[in-house]
Amino acid sequence: MFTGLVQAVGQLQRRAGGVELRIPAGAGLDPAGLMLGDSVAVDGVCLTVTHRDAAGFQADVSEETLARTTLAAKADRRDWVNLEPALRLADRLGGHLVSGHVDGLGTVVAVEQQPASWRLVLRWQDPAYGRYVCEKASVAVNGISLTVAACSADGAEFWIAVIPHTWSSTTLQGLRPGDAVNLEADLLAKYTERLLGWRQAPEPAATPGLTQAWLAEHGWG
Repeated sequence: MFTGLVQAVGQLQRRAGGVELRIPAGAGLDPAGLMLGDSVAVDGVCLTVTHRDAAGFQADVSEETLARTTLAAKADRRDWVNLEPALRLADRLGGHLVSGHVDGLGTVVAVEQQPASWRLVLRWQDPAYGRYVCEKASVAVNGISLTVAACSADGAEFWIAVIPHTWSSTTLQGLRPGDAVNLEADLLAKYTERLLGWRQAPEPAATPGLTQAWLAEHGWG
């Protein structure tokens, strides 16, 4: 589990069977503090550390993950990605609960500099995920916990106000219109939808009681 508060950026590249991260010295995430088997969110994708050294770490990535996220394209370009190690129970929950399981991709519609922030407009590539978006809801964009400022009626397109600290300390500053991003909707919205779906499902048909007529019909008397 993560909070969406990025601690460092690293450079991603492909490796046989997975990906490799190189982390600049003094970036805020020391590879020496990672253990084999630890979870790290890489641009919002939960990966498991399989090897580490003084300069970074490696992780295996399944075909499913490569197909559903931006990691494949970024690894091919040796692009920069946001990094966050998993939460400890004693850590502060400064962002929101992020699982590291990307729901789908989004596309950057516009990037506009404002007097005190940046306006980032995004659209789900699958508009159906818009049902999880509403004004002031939380959303993870490339692993960053952000707040929806406003959205379209169906939630498929929404915009976010990004403060200067977040802009300068993450990879958001490199986004351009047309770029793809990893999106994870708020866990609470997904669980609420699931529970309400179960609640509204029709009751199962009642099982016939054990009666004399039932026994006789089935050869018991």
